Amino acid sequence: MDLFRTKSIEQSLKDTDEPEYQLKKSLTALDLTVFGVGVIVGAGIFTLTGRAANQVAGPAVVISFVVAAICCGLAALCYAEFAAAVPVSGSAYTFSYASMGEFIAWIIGWDLILELFLAAAVVAQGWSAYVGVLLGHMGITLPANYTYGGAVDVPAMLLVLVLGVLVLVGIKESMRVETVLVAVKVAIVLFVIVAGIGFINTANYHPYIPPSVPIEGTAGFWKQPLIQWAFGFQPTAFGVGGIFAGAALVFFAYIGFDVVATAAEETKNPQRDLPRGILGSLVICTLLYCAVSVVVTGMVRYDQLKPSAALAEAFSYHGKTWMATLIATGAVVGLTTVVLTMMTGCVRLLFAMSRDNLLPMGLAKVHPKYRTPWVITAIITVVVALMAGFTPVGNLEEMVNIGTLSAFVLVSIGIPIMRRTHPDLHRPFRVPFSPVVPILSAIICSYLMLNLAIETWARFVIWLAIGLVVYFAYGYRKSRVRTGKQLPHELEVALTENH
Repeated sequence: MDLFRTKSIEQSLKDTDEPEYQLKKSLTALDLTVFGVGVIVGAGIFTLTGRAANQVAGPAVVISFVVAAICCGLAALCYAEFAAAVPVSGSAYTFSYASMGEFIAWIIGWDLILELFLAAAVVAQGWSAYVGVLLGHMGITLPANYTYGGAVDVPAMLLVLVLGVLVLVGIKESMRVETVLVAVKVAIVLFVIVAGIGFINTANYHPYIPPSVPIEGTAGFWKQPLIQWAFGFQPTAFGVGGIFAGAALVFFAYIGFDVVATAAEETKNPQRDLPRGILGSLVICTLLYCAVSVVVTGMVRYDQLKPSAALAEAFSYHGKTWMATLIATGAVVGLTTVVLTMMTGCVRLLFAMSRDNLLPMGLAKVHPKYRTPWVITAIITVVVALMAGFTPVGNLEEMVNIGTLSAFVLVSIGIPIMRRTHPDLHRPFRVPFSPVVPILSAIICSYLMLNLAIETWARFVIWLAIGLVVYFAYGYRKSRVRTGKQLPHELEVALTENH
């Protein structure tokens, strides 16, 4: 069984030099940083801050954000080396296929499917929460059973369906529009920080690390972190363990920085600009997240924070309804672009996997008019809409996190592996202190995974099992690397246009 057959790195790089496939190298470190901040600042800061503080970490959620940032920073270095060494447009799936082999590429791709599918659904739910707050300030009340937290989240489903149509017709956002949207979102976050300082009551910071509280009831077993069960700890919330549980939860707030690495082919100087763009966006977002956490937990005591739409509700708590309305408006606009980005990324990932025939190549069929993979787009739109509409709030974030963290673990481990298997490969950027940094990244990511709930792990194992069945039943036998099957001409055209 040749599970680790690879695509030729040389051929992948050669393809980027062909005029009909060549992308314009126009992005700078500033462009990448703006792009990174635009993708990262989303549902995490607008929704997870309140839920993590209220349920697991208390005011120490600030430390949770720092821990998650360190984890992401180490993984980001690994992403930067891969992207600079194999500067081909695509995701971790693309360059892992070229460097570590098909089986690892499949696992990473399968994990990224989980990340992007569920991330789009989570952000859609966060969008719905802020729509409810915004309409409430206008005197409009949606039926409780058909909105955020109800039996069916209709607003979230409608958003996904509308954005699915936009993805189908091939809407492309220019860098100028992206910059404007990022400016709006960052302005809202800065407004929360500046305006909220005047409402801080330092008494709300005590205790900074709330004492551990046992989790009682029959749900305790499935809700407790895996590490607590494995070592026989009493299931608890808060305390020092709560900080790491909070880090595993707010990790979702950083998802998206890896998208920056996929722009390597369009970057003027990947060696210099990729690390600056990835790490720069992480630093900026970490500072914003920590500042918002300090302000929000100072405005409202952690056990009184509302898990949904916490930023807007914190101002409503102090009677500043107009401020809450402004924040809700900014969140609705900002989260819309994040859902669109996640859905577009998911379409491109499945298109790449179908193009390699690891999934049926027929899925990559392009629309005759819009030249986009309409079958994949339709499938993603329907599935994401159903997940956003019918999945209970709070059950998706941890699944997104475990899918992303597992991909980070494999990418981190891949650095020393690629150093050994491809010692002569030109690496414009190298992870410092390898293999120590990649191994440390893998260990920290694995530790954060262990802090996720047992039920999350159970679902993840089921997801991986399904993935293995799909791979060995279809992808292993049918992949283009194994069979040498050529791309239909229309897929080559679509590939060019979708990049």
